[in-house]
Amino acid sequence: MIPETPKEKVLAFIDWYLPGYKAGGGQRAFANMVSYLRDTFDFYIITRNTDFLETTPYEGIQSEKWLERAEGEKVYYCPEAKVGSALYKQLIEEVQPHHVYINGVYSWKFSILPLLVLKQARFKGRIVLGTYGMLAPTAINIKKSKKQLFIKVACLAGLYKSVLFHATSDKEVGDIKNAFGQNAKAQLAPHLPVKEIPALKPVNKSSGELKLISIARISPEKNTLFALEKLKEMDDAVGQLTYDLYGPVYDELYWAECQKVIQQLPERIKVTYKGVVDGNEVLDLFTRYHGLFMPTRGENFGYVILESFMAGRPVLISDQTPWRELEKDRCGWDVSLEMRIEKGEGRMNSKSGDWCAVLNNLISMQQEEFDNWCIGARKRAELFINDSALKERNVTLFE
Repeated sequence: MIPETPKEKVLAFIDWYLPGYKAGGGQRAFANMVSYLRDTFDFYIITRNTDFLETTPYEGIQSEKWLERAEGEKVYYCPEAKVGSALYKQLIEEVQPHHVYINGVYSWKFSILPLLVLKQARFKGRIVLGTYGMLAPTAINIKKSKKQLFIKVACLAGLYKSVLFHATSDKEVGDIKNAFGQNAKAQLAPHLPVKEIPALKPVNKSSGELKLISIARISPEKNTLFALEKLKEMDDAVGQLTYDLYGPVYDELYWAECQKVIQQLPERIKVTYKGVVDGNEVLDLFTRYHGLFMPTRGENFGYVILESFMAGRPVLISDQTPWRELEKDRCGWDVSLEMRIEKGEGRMNSKSGDWCAVLNNLISMQQEEFDNWCIGARKRAELFINDSALKERNVTLFE
């Protein structure tokens, strides 16, 4: 019997990993990558021992040692206070990885510090960094001065000189090069979905009712306040509209602004904050609603958008994601966030009419027409998932 060739080892750094679920689509996307590629690579993952915005460690999980999860990857759950260069040097020496994967750009402890330690150790393997849309202009514009200063210093210090950036869209490739120069190495490999797509579940839809959902952190990046302001502008809406918000409150001051708008909404429009949902429950949760409403300022991929399509639900999103020409495929709408000059009035105004027109169309939509949009959403997901090159593109990140 010929012995199996040992798999190459990938050491990964990520702020939050399973069983956590509060960090959103980026966390789920990385977990899916591990699921797809574990038959090709052995993954060793260094992460916090708490979930996003939590201080209590995961129950029943021992910290400060390598644990093998049931799925096969090995995870080192680290207390916040113990993260440091000495620990990283020790773990890198223990694992002896062939490659390293870093999730995110701005995290000091799980992105910048690992890069500095690897640079100091003169690591010879491939270092791959997933930017998760953090270099998009709309994302950089939030806390702009700090981010621009960091990018400038990182470039001068050559922090990313030997890094391969993992981009999930052509737009993200451009964002990476705009931030770090045209010589920055970027490779396109879309995020991987869950392996099994659920059966399409119908939901009742009658004219005069609309149930929308948002699954995203409450933050300026996700444009929660903009969504609420569009609902406030729907003075001529006929019918009942429900909008449920799921996700962690990332910015308390921003959430306070959102709550002020919620209090000003008419009785026929009901907005409710539902807390955080477990990532394993997202697909089923979508089936209880008529669609996703998320006018995000920018997504490198938009994993929750794909999940809405997988559940067979149309989306109302901005044009700042890779998911475009949705109305043509009858799977949703991608509407501009830009300002325009109102003809004859000489003043700037948002294209709120476009957003409100879509919302009114959805409210009045009846079952047969709505079902066609659900079928279109499902087809969009299947077209993406059935791309045989998806897995291979992610494997080649480490070749």
